[in-house]
Amino acid sequence: MRSTSSRASSICTLVLLLVASTAVGFAQELKLSPEKKAKLESQISIFMTTNHVPGVSVAVVENGEHEWTQGFGMADLENFVPATSKTLYRLASISKPLTAVAAMQLWEQGKLDLEAPVQRYCPEFPQKPWPVTTREVMAHLGGIRHYRAESQNDLEGGNTIHFDNPIAAGLKFFKDDPLVAQPGTKFNYSTQGYTLVGCVIEGASSAKYVEYLRAHVFSGAGMVQTQADDRLAIIPYRTRFYRKDVDGRVVNADPLDSSYKIPGGGWLSSAEDMAQFEVAMLNDKLVHRSTRDAMWTPQRLSDGSMSDYALGWGTKKDDGVATVGHGGGQQGTSTFILLAPDQRAGIVILANMEALDVSALAHAMLKILLSKP
Repeated sequence: MRSTSSRASSICTLVLLLVASTAVGFAQELKLSPEKKAKLESQISIFMTTNHVPGVSVAVVENGEHEWTQGFGMADLENFVPATSKTLYRLASISKPLTAVAAMQLWEQGKLDLEAPVQRYCPEFPQKPWPVTTREVMAHLGGIRHYRAESQNDLEGGNTIHFDNPIAAGLKFFKDDPLVAQPGTKFNYSTQGYTLVGCVIEGASSAKYVEYLRAHVFSGAGMVQTQADDRLAIIPYRTRFYRKDVDGRVVNADPLDSSYKIPGGGWLSSAEDMAQFEVAMLNDKLVHRSTRDAMWTPQRLSDGSMSDYALGWGTKKDDGVATVGHGGGQQGTSTFILLAPDQRAGIVILANMEALDVSALAHAMLKILLSKP
């Protein structure tokens, strides 16, 4: 009998061969050079084979334009459905940059004061011993806790209850809990905090969070597929979600209903749509350049030290290239978006398996993209 790893490797090899033989039907090719495309495909193939990844969709932005999108492998192993440029994946935490752009639009319009206590816009959030501002929450400096999993009845990261009012329901998970630190003093990553930002957006805009993003972020960027991850709805092009078990076998991911955390981790999107988002950011279609730069500026803690996190975006220097981006991971998904603003370039990676290091792949692909011919 063949080993588990041999069987998994054979499945991945078969999937890659199938996709390679039919790639023309599943790729959007614009202006990317054949040489760069071949190198990018090689990186993706190595990544998928090494990690036994069922499906990946990628996109490339170069010179501020969407130049290439392609799916590799399978969106659905059981029904043999290939991944394409339009396959919908859970964005997980790269939902946060989408929410941050919405908040910064409102700031730019004078409707949202980032330095005001959040209760001005979200009175449902109780007063705490210290004021909490939207800026602090967006930078993960607001003292809002992350997930809690203290008992079988409180598995927030694996919620399976569906909520029709996502902001109100999401707030109930954490709003009455104490802050984990005085705001401004400590970086504490918090998906729950972005539900609070969603509530602030509703109060500042007088619109429901989901509807505001559809009208003012997705529409403005030309993101026609992006939508909330409703596990009860029939959603065309949505991938199946996978993980590896303790023996390394590819299995279906655990169930998740993310309706309680849409602002911080509950959107679905395609590589094609996320490339459109990157293009919109590079070409100032969603916010003014000065607003974008403010959003991408790392934040200072109260002791004077600097965080490498800005407002909804991570920042980094990679071989002298300044980048902004965000990663995401939850049941059945691993995602990363990466932008080099000065070079007007970007990478999108969406995979339908959890616990993958897609950040390393994104940075490797960006180096190829920025390399001289």
